Amino acid sequence: MKKLPWLGLRLSQLFFGLMLSWGVVAPATAVERLTLQLGPFQQSISVSDLESFAKTGELPKNLKALSVIFTPRVQELLSQRLQLDPQMTDKVLQEWLRSPMSAQLLKTLERAFPDTKIESLQLAISLAARQANGLSLIGVLRAIPGENVTIEATSLLGLALQFNPSYWQSEALGPLLKTELNVSTPRYNPNLNPAELGRERVEEQTLYLKDSQRNRFIPVDLYYARNTQGPLVVMSHGFGADRRFLNYLARHLASQGITVAALEHTGSNATRVSQASISDKPQDLMPGSEFVDRPKDVSFLLDELAQRNQKFGELQGKFNTQKVVVIGHSLGGYTALALAGAELNLPALRQTCKSVVPLLHSPAEWLQCAATDLSKAPKLGDSRLVGAIILNPVVGQLFGETGLRKIKIPTLTLASTEDAFTPAITHQLEPFKQLGGNKYLITAVGATHLSVGNPENLAQQITLLKERTGEEVEPLRQLVRGVSLAFIKQFTPEAATYQPFLSSVYAQSLSTPKLALRLNRELPSSISQWLKFAAKSRKN
Repeated sequence: MKKLPWLGLRLSQLFFGLMLSWGVVAPATAVERLTLQLGPFQQSISVSDLESFAKTGELPKNLKALSVIFTPRVQELLSQRLQLDPQMTDKVLQEWLRSPMSAQLLKTLERAFPDTKIESLQLAISLAARQANGLSLIGVLRAIPGENVTIEATSLLGLALQFNPSYWQSEALGPLLKTELNVSTPRYNPNLNPAELGRERVEEQTLYLKDSQRNRFIPVDLYYARNTQGPLVVMSHGFGADRRFLNYLARHLASQGITVAALEHTGSNATRVSQASISDKPQDLMPGSEFVDRPKDVSFLLDELAQRNQKFGELQGKFNTQKVVVIGHSLGGYTALALAGAELNLPALRQTCKSVVPLLHSPAEWLQCAATDLSKAPKLGDSRLVGAIILNPVVGQLFGETGLRKIKIPTLTLASTEDAFTPAITHQLEPFKQLGGNKYLITAVGATHLSVGNPENLAQQITLLKERTGEEVEPLRQLVRGVSLAFIKQFTPEAATYQPFLSSVYAQSLSTPKLALRLNRELPSSISQWLKFAAKSRKN
């Protein structure tokens, strides 16, 4: 998936993870002026003027020359305050403060405040965090000892571009997920390894289909074996990716006798996105109609394959289009959910998108707003689906608070705690609680948005965000191979044989010190409590 540069975090949230580790000692004097440094340019700014700008959005006359820097987005960034559940904070931070993210954040802060000792910054954050009205960047600045503080604007902007509220909350929740979803007997030594290639020889073929009614071309890569069994699997790639994103998984399933059709959505693939214009409007990058066309691509494909299944030739009998499992990554996850029966909630989405600012939200939360151009929410469900595997799906507010309850078929969701494109809290964990039907949740603590993809495919893509895609996340891809096969086998006579692999024990057996893997059927009350408070804090 091609990454986008509209990703940010309210700067105040960046400081939260440090706040409980230091004692509180009031500074002798609090800073009153700042020196903003941007390359050779320097400008003295009063903290009071900055605070006034944060409240009103109006720049004092002496700062009008800085209007290029102090945009409405920056004003909203400065005005935000972070509130988190005090009953959960200590437990989460004890683990989080020992994480690599905390150390990385301190280094970035040192670059952003080049003339301020890190101990002074720690003290200021600790003091500001104890304000009754919440932690804010203005509060941190006022708590720094001294008369003048230099801020290196480029580094500070870098912080804003790396994180966003939902992402930060998801990352902070990671250690708690690792602990709370843990099982007591992690060893697992089965005689059968579902992550290993099967015995079937895999054949590959590419079809180039055209839906004349929509004037839309649909390339499809087919993976199949001589002996075919089980449901047909359809793969839907993410935004800015292509049909080869999960080809390692397609070959694995085909080696087990399962036919796979990996299609390409030409309205949101890598080629289309690379040619699109970039602006503050998501519709300039992807038309809202793509939220309808993607599911229709899959339904059209199933119609075509059903016809080819009856024709004499090599592909005859290869496509069980009456039993279909859709595997979707990112925007492909949305596609799978829509086909599974989830209903778009355009009024709720439009209300949400009124306050979406690219700098302050994840790319997926911004991209979903393209759907607000739709005049109505069509019925996109396809009754041929028997299951859906959704990997780092784009969900957000697309289905409102009730749209996912329409899903009654089994689902398997993957959430990655360091996913900056589709933060786990708003796009996987909260939606998982809403899903109807039989459901499973894989939690990858330490994985990112693209970790599940084929590394060879990812090498050709552009990303502006931190991603873990190499050998260190191979255990995740191994788990996805094994669990996906086990999930699909539940629709065959071999269901009982593969059921043990849909378990916490199996997932945890593949964990490493840097990558904790969990698989659960439900979330414990402690996690549910965190999610409720996180949702409430985002609305305030």
